[in-house]
Amino acid sequence: MPRAATGYGPLLRTPGAAAFYATAALGRTGIAMTGLGLVWLLHDRTGSYATAGLAAAGFALAEALVGPHVARLVDRFGQTRVLPFYLLGHGAAVVGLLVSTTPAAAVAAATCAGAAVPQLGALSAARWAHLLRRGRADELPTAFSLESLANATAFLLGPVLVTVLGAAGHPALATAIAAALILGGGAALTAQRHTAPPPAERRVAGAPRERSSLLRPAFLLLALLNLAIGLYFGTMGVAVTAFAVGQGAPAVATPIIAAASLSGLLAGWLYGLRKHPTPARRQLVLATTYLTATAALLPLAPSAVWLGVGVVLTEAAIPPTLVLLTVLTEKAVRSAALTQAFTWNNSAGAAGSALAAALAGRAADTWDASAALLLAPLAGLLLVALSLALSRVLSPAVSWRRASRAA
Repeated sequence: MPRAATGYGPLLRTPGAAAFYATAALGRTGIAMTGLGLVWLLHDRTGSYATAGLAAAGFALAEALVGPHVARLVDRFGQTRVLPFYLLGHGAAVVGLLVSTTPAAAVAAATCAGAAVPQLGALSAARWAHLLRRGRADELPTAFSLESLANATAFLLGPVLVTVLGAAGHPALATAIAAALILGGGAALTAQRHTAPPPAERRVAGAPRERSSLLRPAFLLLALLNLAIGLYFGTMGVAVTAFAVGQGAPAVATPIIAAASLSGLLAGWLYGLRKHPTPARRQLVLATTYLTATAALLPLAPSAVWLGVGVVLTEAAIPPTLVLLTVLTEKAVRSAALTQAFTWNNSAGAAGSALAAALAGRAADTWDASAALLLAPLAGLLLVALSLALSRVLSPAVSWRRASRAA
């Protein structure tokens, strides 16, 4: 039986933990609302999905490209010193978006908002790593499971709220609420100084530059693994919709995606309830192998019901995989560059998702939805190959040989 008494409760009762976790989760709900909110807002104002899509793409691309560099500043100078400027920039960009009078101005403002959106998930994960580093490192998987649950909940509720407000004719209100959640959560996080990791310049005086610690085989493999997970996400978002449309029932896509999200939430919650004696690198191989095996059934689905069952089974592997990637990143990267590492992982995932969405869309147009769904097990095979390579790099025998050669 899962040991709930030694799971999430004691972790959240750690002084300061519940406060920073809740405020970061609140802000992430705003982030989850923003991309779709831009589509509703810009389409309402211009009547053009092309303009709306360009604004959403500009936001996502700027977030992916600029985020890791701002995270580097956060690692170097500390969360509480950098985050206020970050929040001011994001708030100003959203105001510019709301008062913009031309499509070009709106797209530019959306891009600036993406460049300045705070990476609250990475900041919260870095706080967990700092809080539990001494004497409680075995609780990190549980903490990162909590982070996974917060992220999944945000991206389940945020788009629903945007859709409700947009359909009711209030897309600007949706964007304003999203910004308020981001700024409020970020400001509350800034105020909680006692749980923030100390700046790298004070923590590791005289150490090599943070960037060098990321240019290592283990972290590069972890970044590629996050990119491969993004390939899976991008594929499913397009392919499930294409399958439902091809079956003549577009509305079926909604319950399939909702059931998959709930499956992921349940799997993530159960995974974090107990400690796992198997090393994380081996767990990752098992999780990605399961994902690949179940994803291989998706292109064979003869009906929406069978596809839904397959997606639910496959989605159960996603939260544990994401938790394990975060755990292994924390182990592979020096604390002085941890926020940057988490943010690079997020950016890699976003890049993979964008690439897969384009490929899946092309496959669905050229062939059919089953061809698009075939990209999911291909992404799984890439995950398995990368997991095996990472397991070898992180194995004690390989680490010992490298240490001996360095000596």
